[in-house]
Amino acid sequence: MAMDAQTQAAPISFPCSGCGGAMAFDSESQTLKCPYCGGEHPIPESDVRPIEHEYDAEDDEESPEATDWGVAQQTIHCESCGGETIIPALQTAGACVFCGSPKVLSQGDKASMRPETMIPFQVSMEEAVASFRAWKKKRWFVPNAFKKGSVKSKLTGIYIPFWTYDADTASSYSAERGDYHYRTVTRTRTVNGKTETYTATERYTVWHRVSGDYGRSFDDILIPASGQYETKLLEKLGNFDLAELTGYKPEYLSGFIAERYSIDRRQGWELAEEQIDAALREEIEGEIGGDEIRGLRIRTGIFNRTYKHVLLPVWNANYSYRSKTYRYMVNGQTGLVAGHAPRSAVKITFFVLVLLAAAAAALYLYVQYG
Repeated sequence: MAMDAQTQAAPISFPCSGCGGAMAFDSESQTLKCPYCGGEHPIPESDVRPIEHEYDAEDDEESPEATDWGVAQQTIHCESCGGETIIPALQTAGACVFCGSPKVLSQGDKASMRPETMIPFQVSMEEAVASFRAWKKKRWFVPNAFKKGSVKSKLTGIYIPFWTYDADTASSYSAERGDYHYRTVTRTRTVNGKTETYTATERYTVWHRVSGDYGRSFDDILIPASGQYETKLLEKLGNFDLAELTGYKPEYLSGFIAERYSIDRRQGWELAEEQIDAALREEIEGEIGGDEIRGLRIRTGIFNRTYKHVLLPVWNANYSYRSKTYRYMVNGQTGLVAGHAPRSAVKITFFVLVLLAAAAAALYLYVQYG
């Protein structure tokens, strides 16, 4: 029976066997850890390994896996303090806003697609903050006060859904390849009212037709399945080591937020196909070689398409600087940072002036000695 917008299965919690406190996943020990007495509970290693599922676009609308995971909103009832929290339908885990007790929603709805594998958090909140501090010190065009000063930000650990796609491709191509050649020509010019003859090197292009075949396999094209965050920032965090994927366990979500996908399997494949097309074009252009290419036509067949649906760890943070809000994210496995930072108008102006001065000097030398 489908649940209405205000009801939900009882959340799963992990009480400490020592003091009864709510345990949360600890990235350092990779165990459930009690924040009160420090007790730890090991998480049994999963024997689930990533499975590549065959992708058939025709099944998307009929398959229960492709349906949304939730309703407009859902209620969490905190068994610790009795408080109730309304959270977005796309969120599958959270913490009570009243007492802070971590909760994981039971995923009993058979129509929802639960990720089979995930990467647990490896980077702690303190390590994520340290990575951000190191990141901002390396920014070129930020104010010195921002670079050297402290920034207060609230970090939230989120398991963000991703799709991965594999595919084999076979392409045929045709184009015109242009190769540069050079020859010496004699020219005249007028200097101080006198005509003089000089020699110069002239470039010309020789064109000839080329064609060929190109085969390429793509493995684990990573596509964010979240529409809640800035896609470009998520893509910059894409250095996840997917060899570390392990089986999904609700224990890993305790104390963190997990999001349901809002970009479905078909939309994810369309984004992956764009990456495939761009990669093939670049590689085929390299295969053709030459100095210029024109009229390139590529015809590609794609087969053996497979996909995985995974959860990956990300620290998400917002911070304020001079009354403006900025966002950064930290890869919860590797510590890589992607974000936005304030810009220094003075530094940017100085850089532009240096470039203009260099261009003016080059033009002067060209006029005098070219």
